[in-house]
Amino acid sequence: MKHILLVGIVGFCSIGLFGQTKEKDWILGPFSRPENARPILQKDSSSTFLDPISQETVHWESMATFNPAAIAEGDSIYVLYRAEEKLGEKEIGGHRSRIGMAVSANGIDFTKRPQPVFYPDQDDQKTHEWPGGVEDPRIVETEDGLYVLTYTQWNRQVPKLAVATSQDMVNWEKHGPVFQKYKDGSYHDSETKSGAIVTQIKDGKLVAAKINGKYWMYYGVPHIWLASSDNLIDWVPVETYEGKLAPVLSPRPGYFDSWLVEAGPPPILTDKGIVVLYNAGNSQNIGVKALGNRVYTGGQALFDSNEPWKLIDRTDMAFIQPELPFEKSGQYKDGTTFLEGLVLFHGTWYLYYGTADSMVGAVTAKQ
Repeated sequence: MKHILLVGIVGFCSIGLFGQTKEKDWILGPFSRPENARPILQKDSSSTFLDPISQETVHWESMATFNPAAIAEGDSIYVLYRAEEKLGEKEIGGHRSRIGMAVSANGIDFTKRPQPVFYPDQDDQKTHEWPGGVEDPRIVETEDGLYVLTYTQWNRQVPKLAVATSQDMVNWEKHGPVFQKYKDGSYHDSETKSGAIVTQIKDGKLVAAKINGKYWMYYGVPHIWLASSDNLIDWVPVETYEGKLAPVLSPRPGYFDSWLVEAGPPPILTDKGIVVLYNAGNSQNIGVKALGNRVYTGGQALFDSNEPWKLIDRTDMAFIQPELPFEKSGQYKDGTTFLEGLVLFHGTWYLYYGTADSMVGAVTAKQ
């Protein structure tokens, strides 16, 4: 959140808790919660990990498990989730995060690996990742099978959007902050986070897409910005002629996204355009009064397929919002359905989200 300093779909059916018809013909969905919806991942105070920096055995997911990335591979869905180690009674942003992995054959019942797969280490990224940790992953796969992870480095000073790559999702090579080489690091000390790389459907699965010979990434909060890359590691932000960041999606007074917008899971290149699922914060006094204040919901926006900065349309209403008890209770008591993971699995969309900075939920939709 913010640092403000199946094989199939067995058991799924709509329970009428959010929109069951498409607001617009280009959006993904409608998504449905499972009957008797429950968190699919929760904290575990018993799991331990020998931390390579402190050299102490820590309870690495004792505080919360939330904000998940997801990818489909073969007959399984893999979720990479943010796990927080509880450090006393600190507030949000004061614990320590690592990234764990869980696997499922049906998209809902998951088995966790006993230890994290991505974490701060005695490496050249320690100054960016310690003591706060690594947070809020998104993941894409390239056509040749390379996994690309974007995540937030949190040293409790400046959150930085960074990238890592892997052949197996367990052993990772960290490449550091995504803008560190741009203009001699002019954005290196700026707050950046939430990198969502554009994908496309190929052979029934999502892979990183090129548009006009480049990869594209929507990122950031409280506005969403845009960047391009030749190699998925070094990124160039889209700027105005004055050399300033150019927002491509902004908050709107009078709507569910009146407080902030933040990039969600990897967007999808479709025949209608680029569909961007985004997280939206509500400011009750200028937004939707019935939603409450600082509530995180989900919206969708459509961008041009050839000009990824060109907004074509966006939803007027949230397509998902906190409604169930586990979506409104936890560290973030105002409630969140914080979207980060999206996969296409056997013809069904599985959308994974963090709930109140505490657990992981899931909804599905037919392709």
